[in-house]
Amino acid sequence: MSRVRMSLLCAAALAAGLLSPAIASASNVSSSAPSSVMAAKASKKKKPKLPPPTGGFDYQLSRAYTPPAGVKIVARDSTDKPLKGAYNICYVNGFQTQPGELKSWPKKLLLTKNGKLFRDPGWPDEVLLNTSTKAKRKAIAKKLKPAIKRCKTRGFQAVEFDNLDSWTRSSGKLKKKHNVAMAKLLVKTAHGYGLAAAQKNTAELGKAGKKTIKFDFAVTEQCIRYRECSAYTKVYGRSRVFDIEYAGDLDLTWAQACARTDRPTRVILRDRDLTTPASEDYVFDSCPMK
Repeated sequence: MSRVRMSLLCAAALAAGLLSPAIASASNVSSSAPSSVMAAKASKKKKPKLPPPTGGFDYQLSRAYTPPAGVKIVARDSTDKPLKGAYNICYVNGFQTQPGELKSWPKKLLLTKNGKLFRDPGWPDEVLLNTSTKAKRKAIAKKLKPAIKRCKTRGFQAVEFDNLDSWTRSSGKLKKKHNVAMAKLLVKTAHGYGLAAAQKNTAELGKAGKKTIKFDFAVTEQCIRYRECSAYTKVYGRSRVFDIEYAGDLDLTWAQACARTDRPTRVILRDRDLTTPASEDYVFDSCPMK
């Protein structure tokens, strides 16, 4: 029964002496209860927790390990467990297949060219997801939802969706607008679980990453090497951008890189394979936080 009709019936009954003023008042209050309950539930929706402005950062995608002293923010794969007492960022490959998981993806959601799967030229064991239509984007988001939920249930505070820039490697088969629309769905899902969402690379987005897609902060690779750090720091602020540079691929000394005034607050140097301290290839260093 509508609130208007209930109020009219109460008024008629009150005028006829069949209903007391107190009961009539209670009836009107109860009729508005559903909206009040909905409003209360909406107000209790937990807002994502953003990364702390201080504390060191580490990027551990190959395997989890005890980070160097002072590290308070850690990025790990969604299949790993978060670091106790730290701010944890959960890695999800949001725009390409994860190595070893190709068979789990329906072929209709994979990008093809001339009938063949379209692989990332730099990472041939990853196939680009086809974000070109609304239906495909919706299906991709549904497929990735369990991984995002796993981030939440395992205790991560945020999620980064890798390969956001896949359209730049698609030979024109994908457009920027396709991945922007895809990112909006993924961020909405993350926020629905109370997780913050990080923009991964993709300086081409400019302010749209935060304003349109609603990313909360950014995780970047080699923004110093490619002189694009300001594209992120101007949008999110220096303390909300986390940059990874790779050993052997800098055109500056580490001291020179850290001395740049346009760099984010947290910049680390890692080996390309992101190995653990047990490996002879392991590299980790960090710029002074300033």
